[in-house]
Amino acid sequence: MNKIELKISGMSCVNCANSIKKSALKIPGIKSANVDFNTHCAVFEYDQNADIEALKNKIIKLGFGIANNQDELENAQNQELKNYQNKFIICSIISAVLMWAEMSKSNPIPMPFMIVLACIGIFYCGSSFYYHALKSLKERNYDMNVLIFLGTFSAFCYSIFATIFHNQIPQNLNYLYFSGATMIITFVLLGKYLENKAKATASSYLKSLINLSPTKAFIISSDGSTKETLASSLKIGDIVLVKTGSIIPCDGIIENGGAEIDTSAINGESMPVYKSTGQMVYSGTLNCNGHILIKVTKSPNDTLLAQILNLIQNAASKKLSISRIADKVANIFIPLVIATSVATFCIWASFGMEFNGILSAICVLIISCPCALGLATPIAIVCAISLALKHSILIKNPVALEQFNDIKFAVFDKTGTITTADISVIETSLNKSDLSIVANISALNSHPVSNAITNYAKELINVKFQSKFEYISGLGIKSDNVLIGNERLLNLNLISIDKNQKAIIEQKMDAGYGVVLVAIDGKFSGYIVISDTIKPNAKEIINSLKSQNITPVILSGDSHKISNLVAKELGIDMVYSEVLPHQKYEIIEDLKKSGKVAFIADGINDAAALKAADISIAMNSGSDLAKNSADIILMQNSLNGVIKSINLAKKSNTTIKQNLTWAFGYNTICIPIAAGILEPSFGIHLTPMWAALAMSLSSISVVLNSLRLKLARI
Repeated sequence: MNKIELKISGMSCVNCANSIKKSALKIPGIKSANVDFNTHCAVFEYDQNADIEALKNKIIKLGFGIANNQDELENAQNQELKNYQNKFIICSIISAVLMWAEMSKSNPIPMPFMIVLACIGIFYCGSSFYYHALKSLKERNYDMNVLIFLGTFSAFCYSIFATIFHNQIPQNLNYLYFSGATMIITFVLLGKYLENKAKATASSYLKSLINLSPTKAFIISSDGSTKETLASSLKIGDIVLVKTGSIIPCDGIIENGGAEIDTSAINGESMPVYKSTGQMVYSGTLNCNGHILIKVTKSPNDTLLAQILNLIQNAASKKLSISRIADKVANIFIPLVIATSVATFCIWASFGMEFNGILSAICVLIISCPCALGLATPIAIVCAISLALKHSILIKNPVALEQFNDIKFAVFDKTGTITTADISVIETSLNKSDLSIVANISALNSHPVSNAITNYAKELINVKFQSKFEYISGLGIKSDNVLIGNERLLNLNLISIDKNQKAIIEQKMDAGYGVVLVAIDGKFSGYIVISDTIKPNAKEIINSLKSQNITPVILSGDSHKISNLVAKELGIDMVYSEVLPHQKYEIIEDLKKSGKVAFIADGINDAAALKAADISIAMNSGSDLAKNSADIILMQNSLNGVIKSINLAKKSNTTIKQNLTWAFGYNTICIPIAAGILEPSFGIHLTPMWAALAMSLSSISVVLNSLRLKLARI
């Protein structure tokens, strides 16, 4: 069985994806089809009898485009967004002009010109809706485009009829609906523009991840010479040279040398980790300092970085499509409207009242116009996004707001999310004089630990201080008669530590803190305790989640000790530590079996797990890859944004449900009235004018209800 992935542009709703899937499965040899509306990706499995060109042509005939790559897809989406914007502006102007002309008694615009304007507004500005509607009808797959087609075309046809036969139509039925038809197109274009605008930031995370790994590498030849080559051409067994400041281009084992490696791209560790001969290193990690030779153990396509890339792609394709409620019922609603319209005419005609039957049938189509249905969700979403921005929350994917329903787990990465990611000094046993010496030496180095010490004792820094400086990779700093580093550094220099002091140091390390040891003039002088800093209000946020029956979880690449220390302080019972990116992905997938999962993170190593989660939230201070992978970005890096996002989601979901309830309730009540059910008993017969007014009031009600969100407190 073969597999092909196509990037498809032009899908406007979930039913578009369903239409592609149904049509593809009719082609001989196509065994399965998975079309994702959110990612615009379609994966087809096929055997040797399948005609792939026929598949592509079928998709194009349905009115969609096929992009050759991600850039081409993004360009097509940007062009589509621009088209919606331009057509909305044109159609809104035409609608205003036509409305003014229809309401005026002086006939300011000649009728032929009004018809031309209406044709531009309906058939040009609404061309995409009409095209997809006709294709959907042909495939017997009814969507919102069919509703738009029926409502606007029936109003336009009635207006043409009223224009040509105005002398034969009773005065109380002689009305034009050119402006009503164009206004429908205007409203729907606005909804589509806003919906696509929210998706305009569509993920460049794949591109970012690919760019993370260097394109070139330096191979050590058999004669000892160094040769530059493409990283993609590396083979298992090659020896690669990686200098200080370079990104490691392969997965492999260190053959010679040692260096501190920034592994944040792989495991989220906030501090560089010293790696020496015999230890494994990974592509995409940074050699902070040192000179190492690496033996390649995996081909470029099998590196851990490549696996992360595949995980992200798979997570994106597996993410469930959240279709609009209106789209879900459209396949039933539209045939019912058409059947009701036909039945209305037949019933009236059976009583010899064909003219009333025609008008009533048109009233049914006009009053069932999808304007309120089309606006119910996007207007509420736009108001929710606006409210979120006021609270420094950027909602990239509005679907996340729907996903917050019944959330069960709030999973937090530790470093940079719950903690500040900045290493800080917690305490020190050094006296002021010794601390001043250590701070001045640390100021000569850019290592994160040195920066923390410098910031802690910045008032003791002397800009004129000078000293010989030697950084010993994996051990610490040596400067004249001063040693600053780990116990191994002191042992190599034959410096012993008092038993009582050693017990205190071990106690600090067992508690999850980092400890920097200091020796001056050949004697142990004291220690400096360092740690990540837990963010303000973190415990309050965790307690708030618990009160909402949401289980907080820590998911971190950091050590068990540090992760458990933070979890204990915050009252979090579920902790996963020392996990790699693919393990984070697997844990998120496993948690999803028990309920919906929100993942809050900031690192490159979190990208796959972010895409796997039902809701992904990233800190603005995090990596570009994490932010591009996330549904929501907390601009102020405050955990308060998590609670506010949940509260906003609940309010917006309530508003959307109210809007849809009103829109469908309106149709349930008004369609029978439009059909003339009140005529026999009460003599009330709805005209197209009142049908259009009812339709407009329905839309206005939905908009006003949505605008209440802007005043909501979260």
